[in-house]
Amino acid sequence: MNTEFKIEIASMKHIGYAELICQTMETSALARGTGISKRLPEDIIHKMEEGKAFIATHRNGDWAGFGYFEVWDNGKSVSNSGLIVAPHYRNKGIAEALKRKLFRRCRQLFPYAKIFSITTTKTVMKINSQLGFKPMPFGDLTADTQYWKGCQSCCNYDILQRTNCKFCLCTGMVFDPAESREK
Repeated sequence: MNTEFKIEIASMKHIGYAELICQTMETSALARGTGISKRLPEDIIHKMEEGKAFIATHRNGDWAGFGYFEVWDNGKSVSNSGLIVAPHYRNKGIAEALKRKLFRRCRQLFPYAKIFSITTTKTVMKINSQLGFKPMPFGDLTADTQYWKGCQSCCNYDILQRTNCKFCLCTGMVFDPAESREK
């Protein structure tokens, strides 16, 4: 990634981007023809307040990318979620840089936790694989029912519900520190 962009832990100074981040997530999923759990600006702001998000900005002040993490199973699992790059800033390495920052932060704060991610994009699958994530059945991602409630606003939620959170159209991937070599 070039020096035109800055990636940092999102904070209250970034809350003005929350609405745009949510809109971009939704329109990107529609453009790809995939489902996605709808995020609300207040949820994104909450992640910023908690220090659980990273944001990329262009030197001109534009929002360029975003991603966050959440803790599950009493700290035994951490999810990387909401990774999105503004359409006009794609293919500049921002997604990979954000994902690597999220991953490092999660490893730093929760060194023994499994880190998981669900995605519909080849780009995220590739980045996850480079970091040591492996494909995993949904049933092995987390038993925390609160996590799966977050999928309720996705157009594919009925699949998840019918299969008792075992299958969906997304791909689940896990980094297990007990089994993986960090990259």
